[in-house]
Amino acid sequence: MNSQKKIPAISVSSHDLPLCCPSKKESLWCAHPKVYLPIEKTGEAICPYCSASFHMVDFEDFKKKSKTH
Repeated sequence: MNSQKKIPAISVSSHDLPLCCPSKKESLWCAHPKVYLPIEKTGEAICPYCSASFHMVDFEDFKKKSKTH
C-alpha cells in the first residue's frame, strides 16, 4: 500500500506568468532556490525541488491568444 498522499495541483492562470516556485505568496519563500517553470507549452508543470504540481486553469484561452500574437 502506498502511504504517500497525492497533493492536488496548484491552480494558476496566465496572469501568474512567468510562473516560479516558490511564489511570492508562499510563507516559506526561501525554502528552495527560485525556479521558473515552463508551464506555457502544456498547461502543467512540476517543481524539480519540492515536487509541487501546477495547473494553468485558462490554458486553452492562453493557447488561442498566443497563436494570434
